[in-house]
Amino acid sequence: MAVSERMNATKGAILSLLTDAYQRRDRVGLIVFQKDRATLILSPTNSVQLAQRALVNIPVGGKTPLSAGLLMASEILKRESYTHPDVEPLLIVMTDGAGNVAIGDKPPNEEAYFFADKIAKNDIRSIVVNMEHEAFDQGLAKNLADHLDAPCYTLDELKAENLYRTVKQEMMG
Repeated sequence: MAVSERMNATKGAILSLLTDAYQRRDRVGLIVFQKDRATLILSPTNSVQLAQRALVNIPVGGKTPLSAGLLMASEILKRESYTHPDVEPLLIVMTDGAGNVAIGDKPPNEEAYFFADKIAKNDIRSIVVNMEHEAFDQGLAKNLADHLDAPCYTLDELKAENLYRTVKQEMMG
């Protein structure tokens, strides 16, 4: 239940970001990583309406193929850099950091850190939003952020309006 409440707060912040992105003609994509795969539920677009529809049914809970999500994100960002070279990407990863499904032979978190390191080496600016409740936090989202060379924020630190402001500041450089 707490995860669902945190996800609703996050969705509100994402909608604020999307509205701002639309006004600046930025493009936003959305990947959900759940069960045994990552799924692109919104190809990079500047349509707030499409993004709002994609956000409505984001599933919460279950297994976390974090590696698959990071790999898909890096592939999409690479493709976008070719088709829109003037756009500076910003990857926002909302996770508790506990990857528990691997796509290869490595342990899930080790594999996720491998992909995170690759993203960081490609100079893709990232932000990690720790979705774990403070009482249960094992520091896994922070570890992921360290591998991405990114700041790590908690929802409690940010709340919807602060998340929006913080991410907007990150986008400004």
